[in-house]
Amino acid sequence: MIPASPDGPAEIPADVLIVEDDPIIAIDFEDRLLGFGVTSVRTVGSVAQALLAIAARAPDFALLDVELIREKSFAIAERLAALEIPFVFVTGYGAETCIPAQFAARPRLQKPCSSDALEAALQARDA
Repeated sequence: MIPASPDGPAEIPADVLIVEDDPIIAIDFEDRLLGFGVTSVRTVGSVAQALLAIAARAPDFALLDVELIREKSFAIAERLAALEIPFVFVTGYGAETCIPAQFAARPRLQKPCSSDALEAALQARDA
């Protein structure tokens, strides 16, 4: 883990997994995460790819798009929760998105999200 910018005392995770099926959104997230001081960003677009990436190397944090092309990211959330890896759901559907009860208290970011909201989610990951 590397310390955040000199402006903030919180630490930024070193390795972040982005699960996002829209390449433009994924690139935007990646650019912003690297700008915050994240040293490794991996991007996948499906549940199967995400589970393989987690098995290969568990991330420090993950951003999960709820609605992937033909599937939802809840199987990934279950795996991350079992490994005690913090994550945030990302959705463009707001309050209409149906999140299973076991994940109802998990943080969510509304797409498009501000850089401030994204950075706050990274820093609050242990809360």
